[in-house]
Amino acid sequence: MKPTTKRRWEKFRKTRRSYFSLWCLTLLLLVSFGAELWINPKPLVLRFEGATYFPAFKYYPGQIFGEEVSAEVDYRVLVRGTRYQKPGNWALFAPIHWGPLESQSLATPPPHPPSHENILGTDDRGRDLLARLVYGFRNSFLFASVSWILTAILSYLIGGIQGYLGGRVDLFAQRTVEIWSSLPVLYVLLFMMAIFPSNLWLLLAVWAAFSWVGLAGYVRVEVLRIRKLEYVSAARAAGASHGRVLMKHVLPNALTPLITFTPFLISASIVSLAALDYLGLGLPPPTPSWGELLHQGKENLRSWWVGFFPFLALFGTTLLLNFIGEGLRRAMDSRS
Repeated sequence: MKPTTKRRWEKFRKTRRSYFSLWCLTLLLLVSFGAELWINPKPLVLRFEGATYFPAFKYYPGQIFGEEVSAEVDYRVLVRGTRYQKPGNWALFAPIHWGPLESQSLATPPPHPPSHENILGTDDRGRDLLARLVYGFRNSFLFASVSWILTAILSYLIGGIQGYLGGRVDLFAQRTVEIWSSLPVLYVLLFMMAIFPSNLWLLLAVWAAFSWVGLAGYVRVEVLRIRKLEYVSAARAAGASHGRVLMKHVLPNALTPLITFTPFLISASIVSLAALDYLGLGLPPPTPSWGELLHQGKENLRSWWVGFFPFLALFGTTLLLNFIGEGLRRAMDSRS
């Protein structure tokens, strides 16, 4: 680790709530991306008539277990059958044996309140709320991560070229950015949804097309400062092309805005996806989504758990990301 990086890391660790928030978010990501291991309607390991199967990770046709159809069996029904009740047969299920898309048939109509079977209750379609929240967190963070990558690429290319070339190129680009940023994102999204079917890639493309503007302005200012430094002048004097100077010497040393704003960009993407899902413009159903659960909470005000737990998850995630961003901003501040 470079001395500068090590010094910044030590400064970040001294901001206790930021350091604690980083560990909490890391733990949540590990739990979410490994959700199949502890939220799954299929057994992790199944021992049946002398053979070992792994249904959670591999498809098995029904004939293997004595069924007449080739479709996959309901393993919860299988373990209650007479053929399964023999010595040597056993199954290891996940702690939560409900899937995020699986509706339950209970005595009362959904949504069902929190119980031993469903820790956080169910939504208005009888699906386990905890499973929907965990898988919704993974979908939200995947959306935010990919949109962050696209935003970073666009911001650094456009802002870097503006700041490095300057002059008329910078003037023309600034006027173009001002016109582009004045376009209403929601109306553009509605227009795109009317033409194309809703999907994740369309949302990513529209969101990244408008979210790069703010970060590009900071990159432009940083590049305007760096291009006047001595090592950049030395690279030009050595005969390096403009592209090489920009990509090898300028942009790698202009990463401060990206590192500082990364938690806030991810937080904004998660909140925006939840807002789009709430309006019905986000991920196509029945994809697990926090915004869709919040909409269900509005429609079922008497079932307090449907809206309360998604709101708590969204609020907690954005709070952790803001604390991490606060620590990064202090660590990257050269004046402190």
